[in-house]
Amino acid sequence: MTKARMPDQKIPFTAHLEELRRRLIISFIAVIAGFLVAYAFSDRIFDILNRDLISTLREHGETLQYINPTEAFFTSIKVAILAGVFLVLPIIFYQFWMFVSPGLYRKEKRMVIPFVIFSTLCFLAGASFGYFFVFPYAFKFLLGYSIGGATARPTLSSALAFVSKLLLAFGLIFELPVITFFLARIGLITHRTLTKNRRYFIVIAFIAAAALTPPDVFTQLLMAGPLIVLFEISVIVARVFGKKPLTDSKGDLVDEEEPGHPAD
Repeated sequence: MTKARMPDQKIPFTAHLEELRRRLIISFIAVIAGFLVAYAFSDRIFDILNRDLISTLREHGETLQYINPTEAFFTSIKVAILAGVFLVLPIIFYQFWMFVSPGLYRKEKRMVIPFVIFSTLCFLAGASFGYFFVFPYAFKFLLGYSIGGATARPTLSSALAFVSKLLLAFGLIFELPVITFFLARIGLITHRTLTKNRRYFIVIAFIAAAALTPPDVFTQLLMAGPLIVLFEISVIVARVFGKKPLTDSKGDLVDEEEPGHPAD
């Protein structure tokens, strides 16, 4: 018979909240540290982030502007916060793993280092894809489209909001194969489940792209397309690395081991 997967001990809901609070505080402190490091370079980082936008504006004889006297200062703060998040991504992913690890087996808990490494790399890969492949075409398309002869004159804050939203969105969607890997390893999903629900995921991909990108079809397609490709990669990941059921001498299904004790 199948051995039930039961936790060693039930943890009170208040303990979960306290653990979540602890992990959030550590992540917040890490972001603040990253912010302090990045703030000295915030102007340079802003120019790098908006390279394609600034270049496209110059082609139209325009440049970025700001209306509110405090806009430039607070934009520098936001740039440093965004850069700080990217600097401490490994710490953020580690804190997330430590929060969910009490419900995992001892063997699964030892996957913390691969999780942190691949989560960070996938997030950076997604952000890089958006920066190098989406931004150049998106800005040319959006700034080349006008109604009634209007001229695009984006402000510092609107430019940063656009760029940061896309960077974070692409970073998150590129986490799909990593999430699939670990869910498949612990047996929560299989490649058959993913394949069976492919058509639903395609619809969800376009809905997510519409929610995470600016309201234009071109940018939404640039996100929905890679998301569908990542889903197909996730199906392969689940097939190759998914948890294989174990059987005893009688042919009955058994679990690999008892769940481990909660992490310290």
